[in-house]
Amino acid sequence: QVQLVESGGGLVQPGGSLRLSCAASGSTLDYYAIGWFRQAPGKEREGVSCISSVNGGPTYYADSVQGRFAISRDVAKNTVYLQMNSLKAEDTAVYYCAVDSQYGSTCSIVDPSYGMDYWGKGTLVTVSS
Repeated sequence: QVQLVESGGGLVQPGGSLRLSCAASGSTLDYYAIGWFRQAPGKEREGVSCISSVNGGPTYYADSVQGRFAISRDVAKNTVYLQMNSLKAEDTAVYYCAVDSQYGSTCSIVDPSYGMDYWGKGTLVTVSS
């Protein structure tokens, strides 16, 4: 059973930066696609970013975060990161990470949540002055 724990959220001013972490236990993440998602109160969950398995595949960024966010993985720490720069008020949300447990999985650009079957409980990011 894969367990995912997000951390790194908090309060930051517009233009600031945060680095979110998604730590996994019970399984390694190298060969699976991992995605970051967010949900603001009263709104639908949306895909933010996704990184394919180390076997290859596309990396996804939502248009709203393109050029500002970067997803990466640290194999030694079995952790996936989301570096968030130039934060805006509209980035405020609970951020979740998720994993596609199919070996060699790749990110779906059309629907980033497709195939994601294990989810963390989220970490809150608040961007406000």
